[in-house]
Order: sequence, then structure tokens, then C-alpha cells
Amino acid sequence: MQNEKALLWTLAAINFIHIVDFMILMPLGPQLMRIFDIGPAEFSLLVSSYTFSAGISSFFGAFFLDRFDRKQILIWVYIGFTIGTIGCALSPSYGVLLVARVVSGLFGGLTSALILAIIGDVIPDERRGRAMGLVMAAFSFASVMGVPIGLFLASLSSWHTPFYILAGLALVSFWMIAKFIPPIREHLVKEVQRPHPIQVISRVTNNSNQMRAIALSVMMMFGQFMIIPFLSPYNVANVGFTEMQLTYIYIAGGAFTIFTSPWVGKLADRHGKLKVFTIFMLLNLIPIGIITHLGVTPIPLVLVVTTMFFVTSNGRYVPAAAIITGTAKPENRGSFLSFNSAVQQLAAGLASLIAGLIIGENELGQLTNFHLVGYLAIFFSILCIPLARRVKVVS
Repeated sequence: MQNEKALLWTLAAINFIHIVDFMILMPLGPQLMRIFDIGPAEFSLLVSSYTFSAGISSFFGAFFLDRFDRKQILIWVYIGFTIGTIGCALSPSYGVLLVARVVSGLFGGLTSALILAIIGDVIPDERRGRAMGLVMAAFSFASVMGVPIGLFLASLSSWHTPFYILAGLALVSFWMIAKFIPPIREHLVKEVQRPHPIQVISRVTNNSNQMRAIALSVMMMFGQFMIIPFLSPYNVANVGFTEMQLTYIYIAGGAFTIFTSPWVGKLADRHGKLKVFTIFMLLNLIPIGIITHLGVTPIPLVLVVTTMFFVTSNGRYVPAAAIITGTAKPENRGSFLSFNSAVQQLAAGLASLIAGLIIGENELGQLTNFHLVGYLAIFFSILCIPLARRVKVVS
């Protein structure tokens, strides 16, 4: 299609804002735990509230996303997401912030599914890996620019500031949606008779290939979201980082993945998505094992390990997203991806909650049992490899 690059850059911009909105809370963990006087369990609830609500909205979204023009529904969903972000910026307390995160998650989950559905609709399979790599590079840019700048501004003023900036960027991105994303209606004419909710569920649950893709998503979330929410609190409490020095982790990791994400997409198209996924999944086990056992460690050494964690985590996700997207045909791709996003988000929230219950605090304020969480994350990550081998791309 014409202006394909402009469309992908628009989706990448939307993805960037959405990812920073979600990610910024985790590195703000040490600040929020101190300001609100909460522990690991309460903080994990704050993180998982976003993913749980995103999962619920994505589940119900599976019943209607394929009934509308992709552009139209994206605009309405993004309006709700922007309102939730403004609510986070204005939150005066833990309770209000918790509610605002729920609202952000309700619409953020649908945003993720729509981005993947649009890529699946307009980009053919032979270029889909590259497209995924470009859009997923937003994660890297969010890490190297969005999160560190947000943390820096939060340290200079307050934790509210990053959310004010994100709300402003979200308003600007509406112009990009209007200009660069065309009406996408082809999926509407491919299936005249739209299924009711029970049919949507049964169509996915009765498709063994799509269920394997969903199981892969769940295992990937458990392999990552038992670790990610506590990466910042652990490095401050146990490794010796200051809250300001946390920005180094995201700058270093994001800087590398900005370049490696598109490269991984090209590798996936050239050498096979499954092969590239397997390699990066195995490499990802190394930093997980090291990160969860660190004590007081020189910053340069920590940055080497955390950067490897960012690169390999992103490297396994790019081919996995292409594999999972390819298990659905265009006429029900939005429904499937929304259903998958729902399960994925719920799994991420559950993983965070479980980790929050396992991790404790000692009398020195250090986090305990993080190594046990690491063993569980490695176990779930290993399970992803045989699962991915059984997922077949059909479109």
C-alpha cells in the first residue's frame, strides 16, 4: 500500500506512548513505594491493575473489533487511553492512581491488539517481520528516551510529570492517525455474517493452533513479568543504584535495542521466525539468572547484564509476535489478537502478583526471594521453545 512507512511510523509512535505509559510506573517503583509507604505486594497490585484491566477489555474487544473500520475504532480507543493517562497525571493518592491505571489499561489493551491487527491486515507475511521490528522498536526508543527522560523529570519535580507529558504526546498523535492511517475495511467484506460472542470464543478455543499461540503468549509473560516490575526496586534496594542511576539501565538497554529490533526482524524473515525466536529465548535465560542473584555490584557490570536482558527479551518478542499474528486469517485477526492480548495481559498481571507475594523485605529494606522468582521465570521461558515449534503460520 502507499505510504506504508508513514503508517508504520504512526503505529510506532502510538506504541511508544502506550509502552512508556505502562513502563514508566515500574522504574518509578522506588519513589512510589517510598511516597505512598507501600510494600512489594501493594506495588505489584499497582502494576498488575493495568494489565488485568487491559486483559479484561481485550477479552470483550474480541467480540467487536472486527465489526468496525480499524481506523475508526483505533481513534475511539485512543481517546479513552488519553483520558486514563490524564487521570494518572492528576492522581493525588495511591487509591486514585490505582483507579486511573485501571482506566488506562482498559483502553491500552485494545490499542495493542489494534496495532497488531493493522500490521497483519496491510503488511504481507514476507515483510511482516520487518514491520514488527520497526513498530516494536518503539519499545527500545521508549527505554532509551521515554523512560529515562520521564524518570529524570520525575526526580526534578514529581512522579506526576511524566504522565502530563504523555497526555500531551497522545493528543499530538491523533493528528498522525488522521493523516497517515487510511480507512481499513477489507476485513469487513470478507465475512458478511458476524459471529456472536460465544462463536468468537469457540472459534479460538476450538482452533488448536491458535490455542498453542495463546499458550505461548502466556508462558512468555510469565517468563518476563515475574522479573520486570521489580527490576528497578531490586537494583535500588539490593544492588546499590540510586533512583537517578536507574536511568542508566533504560538508556543502555534501549540504545542497543533500537538497532537490534529491526535487525532481528530482518533475521526472522531471512532465516525463519522460529529459529531466531529459539536462539534469543535461550540467550534470554542468561541475564535472568544473573539479575535475580545480584548483590552490591559495580554499575558497569550491572549495565552489561541488564542490557543483555533488554536485547534478548526484545529479540524473542519480535519473531514471536509475527508467528502469533500469522495464526489468524484477516477476517478474524482482530478478534483473535484481542483475545490473545486479553490472556497475555491477564498472565502478565498474574505473574506480577505472584512475584509480589514471593518477594519480601528484610529489616534493612532489601528485597528477598528474588532468586526464587528468577528460577520460575527461567522455567516458564524454557517451556516457550517446544510450544513455539508447534505453532503454524496460516496467513
